[in-house]
Amino acid sequence: MIDIKKIRHATETIREGLVARGQPGTTVDTLLAMDTRRRALLQETESLKSQRNTVSKEIGNRRKAGDDITETQRQMRGIGERISVLDREVADIETKLSEQMAWLPNIPHTSVPRGSSAADNEVVHAVGESKELSFDPQDHITIGERLGLFDFRRASRMSGSGFPLLIGQGARLQRALIGFMLDMHVRNHGYTEVWPPVLCTSDAMTGTGQLPKLADDMYRLPDDDLYLIPTGEVPLTNMYREEIIEQPLPIRLTAYTPCFRREAGAAGRDTRGLIRVHQFDKVEMVKFVEPSTSYDELEKLLVDAEDVLRALELPYRVLSLCTGDLSFAAAKCYDIELWCPGQNDWLEVSSCSNFEDFQARRAGIRYRTKEGKTDYVHTLNGSGVALPRLVVALLENNQLSDGSVRIPDALVPFMDGCEILRPADEATQP
Repeated sequence: MIDIKKIRHATETIREGLVARGQPGTTVDTLLAMDTRRRALLQETESLKSQRNTVSKEIGNRRKAGDDITETQRQMRGIGERISVLDREVADIETKLSEQMAWLPNIPHTSVPRGSSAADNEVVHAVGESKELSFDPQDHITIGERLGLFDFRRASRMSGSGFPLLIGQGARLQRALIGFMLDMHVRNHGYTEVWPPVLCTSDAMTGTGQLPKLADDMYRLPDDDLYLIPTGEVPLTNMYREEIIEQPLPIRLTAYTPCFRREAGAAGRDTRGLIRVHQFDKVEMVKFVEPSTSYDELEKLLVDAEDVLRALELPYRVLSLCTGDLSFAAAKCYDIELWCPGQNDWLEVSSCSNFEDFQARRAGIRYRTKEGKTDYVHTLNGSGVALPRLVVALLENNQLSDGSVRIPDALVPFMDGCEILRPADEATQP
Protein backbone atom coordinates (compact mmCIF):
# COMPACT_ATOMS: atom_id res chain seq x y z
CA MET A 1 0.00 0.00 0.00
CA ILE A 2 1.22 3.49 -0.82
CA ASP A 3 1.60 5.87 2.10
CA ILE A 4 -1.04 8.63 1.88
CA LYS A 5 1.64 11.09 3.03
CA LYS A 6 3.67 10.19 -0.06
CA ILE A 7 0.65 10.90 -2.24
CA ARG A 8 0.28 14.32 -0.58
CA HIS A 9 3.94 15.31 -0.87
CA ALA A 10 4.90 13.63 -4.18
CA THR A 11 1.62 14.01 -6.00
CA GLU A 12 2.96 14.37 -9.53
CA THR A 13 5.41 11.48 -9.12
CA ILE A 14 2.58 9.22 -7.99
CA ARG A 15 0.34 10.45 -10.80
CA GLU A 16 3.03 9.80 -13.44
CA GLY A 17 3.67 6.34 -12.02
CA LEU A 18 -0.01 5.41 -12.18
CA VAL A 19 -0.36 6.71 -15.72
CA ALA A 20 2.72 4.69 -16.73
CA ARG A 21 0.91 1.60 -15.42
CA GLY A 22 -2.19 2.42 -17.45
CA GLN A 23 -4.11 3.80 -14.46
CA PRO A 24 -6.07 7.08 -14.58
CA GLY A 25 -4.11 9.98 -13.10
CA THR A 26 -7.35 11.40 -11.71
CA THR A 27 -7.30 8.65 -9.08
CA VAL A 28 -4.75 10.75 -7.20
CA ASP A 29 -7.12 13.73 -7.15
CA THR A 30 -9.97 11.60 -5.82
CA LEU A 31 -7.80 10.20 -3.03
CA LEU A 32 -6.43 13.61 -2.07
CA ALA A 33 -9.94 15.11 -1.99
CA MET A 34 -11.08 12.35 0.37
CA ASP A 35 -7.97 12.78 2.51
CA THR A 36 -8.43 16.57 2.68
CA ARG A 37 -12.06 16.18 3.72
CA ARG A 38 -11.11 13.55 6.34
CA ARG A 39 -8.45 15.80 7.87
CA ALA A 40 -10.82 18.78 7.95
CA LEU A 41 -13.44 16.72 9.73
CA LEU A 42 -10.86 15.42 12.22
CA GLN A 43 -9.72 18.98 12.91
CA GLU A 44 -13.29 20.14 13.54
CA THR A 45 -13.93 17.10 15.75
CA GLU A 46 -10.84 17.73 17.85
CA SER A 47 -11.79 21.41 18.23
CA LEU A 48 -15.30 20.52 19.40
CA LYS A 49 -14.00 17.86 21.80
CA SER A 50 -11.58 20.39 23.29
CA GLN A 51 -14.43 22.89 23.65
CA ARG A 52 -16.61 20.24 25.31
CA ASN A 53 -13.88 19.38 27.81
CA THR A 54 -13.40 23.04 28.73
CA VAL A 55 -17.11 23.73 29.13
CA SER A 56 -17.59 20.53 31.15
CA LYS A 57 -15.19 21.87 33.76
CA GLU A 58 -17.00 25.23 33.78
CA ILE A 59 -20.36 23.51 34.28
CA GLY A 60 -19.03 21.74 37.34
CA ASN A 61 -17.82 25.01 38.87
CA ARG A 62 -21.03 26.89 38.02
CA ARG A 63 -23.18 24.11 39.44
CA LYS A 64 -21.30 24.39 42.74
CA ALA A 65 -21.84 28.17 42.68
CA GLY A 66 -25.58 27.72 42.16
CA ASP A 67 -25.69 29.25 38.66
CA ASP A 68 -28.34 28.36 36.09
CA ILE A 69 -26.62 26.02 33.59
CA THR A 70 -29.71 24.96 31.56
CA GLU A 71 -28.71 26.84 28.39
CA THR A 72 -25.09 25.70 28.65
CA GLN A 73 -26.18 22.07 28.96
CA ARG A 74 -28.38 22.47 25.88
CA GLN A 75 -25.40 23.80 23.95
CA MET A 76 -23.29 20.91 25.17
CA ARG A 77 -25.86 18.40 23.90
CA GLY A 78 -25.69 20.10 20.52
CA ILE A 79 -21.89 19.84 20.50
CA GLY A 80 -22.11 16.16 21.44
CA GLU A 81 -24.55 15.46 18.63
CA ARG A 82 -22.32 17.29 16.14
CA ILE A 83 -19.31 15.25 17.28
CA SER A 84 -21.28 12.03 16.75
CA VAL A 85 -22.21 13.12 13.22
CA LEU A 86 -18.59 14.01 12.46
CA ASP A 87 -17.28 10.70 13.88
CA ARG A 88 -19.66 8.76 11.62
CA GLU A 89 -18.66 10.80 8.57
CA VAL A 90 -14.94 10.32 9.35
CA ALA A 91 -15.44 6.56 9.75
CA ASP A 92 -17.31 6.41 6.44
CA ILE A 93 -14.60 8.37 4.58
CA GLU A 94 -11.81 6.31 6.15
CA THR A 95 -13.52 3.08 5.06
CA LYS A 96 -13.93 4.32 1.49
CA LEU A 97 -10.38 5.72 1.42
CA SER A 98 -8.96 2.44 2.71
CA GLU A 99 -10.90 0.48 0.08
CA GLN A 100 -9.67 2.69 -2.75
CA MET A 101 -6.08 2.65 -1.46
CA ALA A 102 -6.20 -1.17 -1.45
CA TRP A 103 -6.85 -1.10 -5.21
CA LEU A 104 -3.95 1.29 -5.88
CA PRO A 105 -0.97 -0.54 -7.47
CA ASN A 106 2.63 0.08 -6.48
CA ILE A 107 4.52 2.89 -8.20
CA PRO A 108 7.23 1.73 -10.66
CA HIS A 109 10.86 2.41 -9.79
CA THR A 110 12.54 4.99 -12.02
CA SER A 111 14.70 2.28 -13.64
CA VAL A 112 11.67 0.34 -14.91
CA PRO A 113 11.24 0.58 -18.71
CA ARG A 114 8.18 2.56 -19.79
CA GLY A 115 5.74 0.61 -21.92
CA SER A 116 2.17 -0.58 -22.21
CA SER A 117 2.50 -4.35 -22.67
CA ALA A 118 4.83 -7.35 -22.62
CA ALA A 119 6.03 -6.31 -26.08
CA ASP A 120 7.82 -3.40 -24.38
CA ASN A 121 9.80 -5.54 -21.92
CA GLU A 122 13.57 -5.21 -22.30
CA VAL A 123 15.99 -8.14 -22.59
CA VAL A 124 18.72 -7.64 -19.97
CA HIS A 125 20.88 -10.59 -20.97
CA ALA A 126 20.72 -14.13 -22.32
CA VAL A 127 22.70 -17.16 -21.14
CA GLY A 128 23.36 -20.34 -23.08
CA GLU A 129 22.40 -21.27 -26.61
CA SER A 130 19.67 -23.50 -27.92
CA LYS A 131 21.14 -26.90 -28.65
CA GLU A 132 21.25 -27.87 -32.29
CA LEU A 133 19.23 -31.05 -32.74
CA SER A 134 19.77 -33.38 -35.69
CA PHE A 135 16.05 -34.24 -35.68
CA ASP A 136 12.75 -32.38 -35.41
CA PRO A 137 12.24 -31.55 -31.72
CA GLN A 138 9.18 -33.03 -30.02
CA ASP A 139 7.12 -31.10 -27.49
CA HIS A 140 7.05 -32.13 -23.84
CA ILE A 141 3.64 -33.79 -24.19
CA THR A 142 4.87 -36.21 -26.85
CA ILE A 143 8.10 -36.84 -24.93
CA GLY A 144 6.43 -37.26 -21.55
CA GLU A 145 3.67 -39.56 -22.75
CA ARG A 146 6.16 -41.83 -24.54
CA LEU A 147 8.28 -42.00 -21.38
CA GLY A 148 5.23 -42.52 -19.19
CA LEU A 149 5.98 -39.43 -17.09
CA PHE A 150 2.42 -38.12 -16.84
CA ASP A 151 -1.17 -38.97 -17.66
CA PHE A 152 -3.37 -35.97 -18.49
CA ARG A 153 -6.39 -38.11 -19.44
CA ARG A 154 -6.69 -39.77 -16.05
CA ALA A 155 -5.94 -36.49 -14.27
CA SER A 156 -8.81 -34.85 -16.14
CA ARG A 157 -11.20 -37.58 -14.97
CA MET A 158 -10.21 -36.83 -11.37
CA SER A 159 -10.10 -33.05 -11.30
CA GLY A 160 -10.86 -31.60 -14.72
CA SER A 161 -8.32 -29.97 -17.00
CA GLY A 162 -5.27 -28.18 -15.65
CA PHE A 163 -4.40 -30.62 -12.86
CA PRO A 164 -1.39 -32.77 -13.88
CA LEU A 165 -0.83 -36.34 -12.81
CA LEU A 166 2.87 -37.30 -12.69
CA ILE A 167 3.78 -40.97 -12.61
CA GLY A 168 6.89 -43.05 -11.99
CA GLN A 169 9.94 -41.29 -13.41
CA GLY A 170 7.87 -38.13 -13.84
CA ALA A 171 7.09 -37.99 -10.13
CA ARG A 172 10.70 -38.83 -9.33
CA LEU A 173 11.93 -36.03 -11.59
CA GLN A 174 9.60 -33.55 -9.89
CA ARG A 175 10.80 -34.58 -6.43
CA ALA A 176 14.43 -34.46 -7.54
CA LEU A 177 14.09 -30.93 -8.88
CA ILE A 178 12.46 -29.72 -5.67
CA GLY A 179 15.22 -31.22 -3.51
CA PHE A 180 17.91 -29.92 -5.85
CA MET A 181 16.60 -26.34 -5.72
CA LEU A 182 15.99 -26.28 -1.97
CA ASP A 183 19.48 -27.61 -1.29
CA MET A 184 21.02 -24.98 -3.57
CA HIS A 185 19.17 -22.09 -1.91
CA VAL A 186 19.91 -23.31 1.62
CA ARG A 187 23.52 -24.49 1.19
CA ASN A 188 24.80 -22.11 -1.46
CA HIS A 189 22.67 -18.99 -1.05
CA GLY A 190 22.09 -18.85 2.70
CA TYR A 191 18.29 -19.15 2.84
CA THR A 192 16.39 -20.70 5.74
CA GLU A 193 14.04 -23.47 4.65
CA VAL A 194 10.38 -23.20 5.68
CA TRP A 195 7.48 -25.64 5.32
CA PRO A 196 4.45 -23.30 5.37
CA PRO A 197 0.68 -23.80 5.30
CA VAL A 198 -0.96 -23.77 1.87
CA LEU A 199 -4.16 -22.13 3.12
CA CYS A 200 -4.10 -18.46 4.10
CA THR A 201 -6.70 -15.94 5.25
CA SER A 202 -8.01 -12.97 3.27
CA ASP A 203 -5.93 -10.68 5.52
CA ALA A 204 -2.77 -12.54 4.47
CA MET A 205 -3.79 -12.37 0.81
CA THR A 206 -4.46 -8.65 1.14
CA GLY A 207 -1.10 -8.12 2.81
CA THR A 208 0.87 -9.43 -0.16
CA GLY A 209 -1.41 -7.79 -2.72
CA GLN A 210 -3.32 -10.78 -4.11
CA LEU A 211 -6.55 -9.29 -2.78
CA PRO A 212 -8.63 -7.55 -3.83
CA LYS A 213 -7.37 -7.47 -7.43
CA LEU A 214 -6.78 -11.20 -8.03
CA ALA A 215 -9.80 -12.64 -6.19
CA ASP A 216 -11.15 -14.30 -9.36
CA ASP A 217 -7.84 -16.09 -9.96
CA MET A 218 -7.79 -17.87 -6.60
CA TYR A 219 -9.53 -20.88 -5.07
CA ARG A 220 -11.49 -20.02 -1.91
CA LEU A 221 -12.99 -22.37 0.66
CA PRO A 222 -16.67 -21.36 0.64
CA ASP A 223 -17.29 -21.93 4.36
CA ASP A 224 -14.08 -20.40 5.67
CA ASP A 225 -12.05 -17.23 5.29
CA LEU A 226 -9.29 -19.27 3.65
CA TYR A 227 -7.74 -19.37 0.20
CA LEU A 228 -5.47 -21.94 -1.42
CA ILE A 229 -2.20 -20.09 -1.94
CA PRO A 230 -1.36 -19.03 -5.52
CA THR A 231 2.34 -18.76 -4.57
CA GLY A 232 4.62 -19.50 -1.60
CA GLU A 233 5.23 -15.74 -1.41
CA VAL A 234 1.97 -15.38 0.56
CA PRO A 235 2.74 -17.53 3.64
CA LEU A 236 6.46 -16.67 3.64
CA THR A 237 5.88 -12.91 3.60
CA ASN A 238 3.08 -13.14 6.16
CA MET A 239 5.34 -14.95 8.64
CA TYR A 240 6.17 -11.50 10.02
CA ARG A 241 2.72 -9.98 9.59
CA GLU A 242 1.93 -7.30 12.22
CA GLU A 243 5.38 -7.72 13.79
CA ILE A 244 8.41 -5.60 14.48
CA ILE A 245 11.39 -7.67 13.32
CA GLU A 246 14.08 -7.47 15.99
CA GLN A 247 16.66 -9.75 14.36
CA PRO A 248 19.30 -8.47 11.92
CA LEU A 249 18.35 -8.02 8.27
CA PRO A 250 18.35 -9.37 5.65
CA ILE A 251 16.19 -12.40 6.38
CA ARG A 252 16.17 -14.97 3.55
CA LEU A 253 13.49 -17.66 3.42
CA THR A 254 12.86 -20.43 0.92
CA ALA A 255 10.09 -23.00 0.66
CA TYR A 256 8.57 -25.60 -1.59
CA THR A 257 4.79 -25.35 -1.92
CA PRO A 258 2.07 -26.52 -4.23
CA CYS A 259 0.34 -23.50 -5.78
CA PHE A 260 -3.24 -23.11 -7.02
CA ARG A 261 -4.55 -20.65 -9.60
CA ARG A 262 -7.81 -20.54 -11.48
CA GLU A 263 -6.11 -18.67 -14.34
CA ALA A 264 -9.38 -16.83 -14.97
CA GLY A 265 -9.56 -15.56 -18.53
CA ALA A 266 -6.78 -17.88 -19.72
CA ALA A 267 -9.00 -20.42 -21.48
CA GLY A 268 -7.49 -21.62 -24.74
CA ARG A 269 -4.05 -20.18 -24.00
CA ASP A 270 -1.32 -22.80 -23.61
CA THR A 271 -3.78 -25.11 -21.83
CA ARG A 272 -2.33 -28.36 -23.18
CA GLY A 273 0.27 -30.16 -21.12
CA LEU A 274 2.20 -28.45 -18.33
CA ILE A 275 2.53 -24.90 -19.62
CA ARG A 276 -0.57 -23.38 -18.00
CA VAL A 277 -2.09 -25.40 -15.15
CA HIS A 278 -4.28 -24.80 -12.11
CA GLN A 279 -2.08 -26.72 -9.67
CA PHE A 280 1.70 -26.65 -9.81
CA ASP A 281 4.78 -26.93 -7.61
CA LYS A 282 7.23 -24.11 -6.97
CA VAL A 283 10.27 -23.32 -4.86
CA GLU A 284 10.01 -19.74 -3.60
CA MET A 285 12.52 -17.24 -2.22
CA VAL A 286 11.49 -14.29 -0.02
CA LYS A 287 13.65 -11.57 1.51
CA PHE A 288 13.08 -8.96 4.23
CA VAL A 289 15.69 -6.22 3.85
CA GLU A 290 16.56 -2.68 4.89
CA PRO A 291 15.19 -0.08 2.44
CA SER A 292 18.65 1.23 1.52
CA THR A 293 19.77 -2.22 0.31
CA SER A 294 16.66 -3.52 -1.45
CA TYR A 295 17.76 -2.93 -5.04
CA ASP A 296 21.15 -4.54 -4.43
CA GLU A 297 19.29 -7.45 -2.84
CA LEU A 298 17.05 -7.69 -5.93
CA GLU A 299 20.10 -8.22 -8.13
CA LYS A 300 21.36 -10.92 -5.76
CA LEU A 301 17.93 -12.57 -5.76
CA LEU A 302 18.00 -12.68 -9.55
CA VAL A 303 21.43 -14.37 -9.49
CA ASP A 304 20.11 -16.96 -7.01
CA ALA A 305 17.32 -17.90 -9.44
CA GLU A 306 19.70 -17.89 -12.42
CA ASP A 307 22.07 -20.26 -10.59
CA VAL A 308 19.40 -22.96 -10.75
CA LEU A 309 19.14 -22.71 -14.52
CA ARG A 310 22.90 -22.47 -15.05
CA ALA A 311 23.40 -25.66 -13.02
CA LEU A 312 20.72 -27.41 -15.10
CA GLU A 313 22.45 -26.27 -18.31
CA LEU A 314 19.31 -24.64 -19.72
CA PRO A 315 19.32 -21.66 -22.10
CA TYR A 316 17.49 -18.67 -20.65
CA ARG A 317 17.10 -14.93 -20.87
CA VAL A 318 16.30 -12.22 -18.32
CA LEU A 319 13.73 -9.50 -19.04
CA SER A 320 13.15 -6.24 -17.20
CA LEU A 321 9.38 -5.84 -17.18
CA CYS A 322 7.97 -2.54 -18.40
CA THR A 323 5.51 -0.42 -16.44
CA GLY A 324 2.53 -1.88 -18.28
CA ASP A 325 3.50 -5.48 -17.51
CA LEU A 326 4.42 -5.17 -13.81
CA SER A 327 2.43 -7.13 -11.27
CA PHE A 328 0.10 -5.16 -8.99
CA ALA A 329 2.47 -5.06 -6.01
CA ALA A 330 5.89 -4.83 -7.69
CA ALA A 331 7.99 -1.68 -8.00
CA LYS A 332 10.45 -3.52 -10.25
CA CYS A 333 10.49 -7.04 -11.64
CA TYR A 334 12.76 -9.29 -13.66
CA ASP A 335 11.30 -12.28 -15.50
CA ILE A 336 13.44 -15.27 -16.44
CA GLU A 337 12.37 -17.19 -19.53
CA LEU A 338 13.58 -20.60 -20.70
CA TRP A 339 13.97 -21.50 -24.35
CA CYS A 340 11.85 -24.54 -25.23
CA PRO A 341 12.57 -25.98 -28.70
CA GLY A 342 9.43 -28.12 -28.75
CA GLN A 343 7.38 -24.95 -28.35
CA ASN A 344 9.78 -22.87 -30.45
CA ASP A 345 9.22 -20.21 -27.82
CA TRP A 346 10.39 -18.67 -24.56
CA LEU A 347 8.47 -19.64 -21.39
CA GLU A 348 8.53 -17.69 -18.13
CA VAL A 349 9.87 -19.76 -15.24
CA SER A 350 10.64 -17.13 -12.61
CA SER A 351 9.76 -13.59 -11.56
CA CYS A 352 12.04 -11.70 -9.17
CA SER A 353 10.42 -8.61 -7.68
CA ASN A 354 11.13 -5.76 -5.29
CA PHE A 355 7.96 -4.53 -3.61
CA GLU A 356 9.76 -1.83 -1.59
CA ASP A 357 7.50 -1.10 1.44
CA PHE A 358 4.23 -1.78 -0.45
CA GLN A 359 3.55 -5.19 1.09
CA ALA A 360 5.05 -4.24 4.47
CA ARG A 361 2.55 -1.38 4.89
CA ARG A 362 -0.37 -3.60 3.95
CA ALA A 363 0.79 -6.39 6.28
CA GLY A 364 2.20 -4.21 9.09
CA ILE A 365 5.76 -5.57 8.87
CA ARG A 366 8.35 -3.28 10.45
CA TYR A 367 11.91 -3.60 11.68
CA ARG A 368 14.07 -1.95 14.33
CA THR A 369 16.65 0.41 12.84
CA LYS A 370 20.17 0.83 14.21
CA GLU A 371 18.96 4.03 15.85
CA GLY A 372 16.25 2.09 17.69
CA LYS A 373 13.36 3.49 15.64
CA THR A 374 10.83 1.40 13.74
CA ASP A 375 10.33 1.56 9.99
CA TYR A 376 8.74 -0.58 7.30
CA VAL A 377 10.95 -3.25 5.75
CA HIS A 378 11.31 -3.78 2.04
CA THR A 379 10.14 -7.19 0.83
CA LEU A 380 11.34 -9.12 -2.21
CA ASN A 381 10.36 -12.44 -3.70
CA GLY A 382 11.46 -14.64 -6.55
CA SER A 383 10.54 -18.01 -7.99
CA GLY A 384 13.47 -20.28 -7.41
CA VAL A 385 11.96 -21.72 -9.67
CA ALA A 386 8.49 -22.86 -10.83
CA LEU A 387 8.35 -26.55 -11.76
CA PRO A 388 5.97 -27.07 -14.70
CA ARG A 389 7.80 -24.97 -17.29
CA LEU A 390 11.16 -26.04 -15.88
CA VAL A 391 10.14 -29.64 -16.62
CA VAL A 392 8.97 -28.60 -20.10
CA ALA A 393 12.34 -26.97 -20.82
CA LEU A 394 14.34 -29.84 -19.33
CA LEU A 395 12.53 -32.46 -21.44
CA GLU A 396 12.57 -30.47 -24.66
CA ASN A 397 16.20 -29.28 -24.43
CA ASN A 398 17.61 -32.66 -23.39
CA GLN A 399 15.63 -34.95 -25.71
CA LEU A 400 17.59 -37.49 -27.70
CA SER A 401 16.86 -38.90 -31.14
CA ASP A 402 15.49 -42.18 -29.72
CA GLY A 403 12.92 -40.34 -27.59
CA SER A 404 14.81 -40.65 -24.31
CA VAL A 405 15.94 -37.65 -22.26
CA ARG A 406 19.34 -36.88 -20.76
CA ILE A 407 19.40 -35.82 -17.09
CA PRO A 408 21.69 -32.81 -16.42
CA ASP A 409 24.77 -33.81 -14.44
CA ALA A 410 23.85 -31.64 -11.43
CA LEU A 411 20.53 -33.45 -11.09
CA VAL A 412 21.81 -37.03 -11.41
CA PRO A 413 22.57 -37.43 -7.65
CA PHE A 414 18.97 -36.42 -6.88
CA MET A 415 17.74 -39.04 -9.36
CA ASP A 416 19.52 -41.91 -7.61
CA GLY A 417 22.18 -41.93 -10.29
CA CYS A 418 19.75 -42.08 -13.23
CA GLU A 419 21.36 -40.36 -16.23
CA ILE A 420 18.80 -41.10 -18.95
CA LEU A 421 14.99 -41.17 -18.85
CA ARG A 422 13.73 -44.03 -21.01
CA PRO A 423 10.29 -45.54 -21.61
CA ALA A 424 9.15 -47.57 -18.63
CA ASP A 425 9.48 -50.88 -20.50
CA GLU A 426 13.09 -50.02 -21.38
CA ALA A 427 14.17 -48.44 -18.11
CA THR A 428 14.83 -51.81 -16.45
CA GLN A 429 16.70 -53.27 -19.41
CA PRO A 430 20.52 -53.27 -19.35
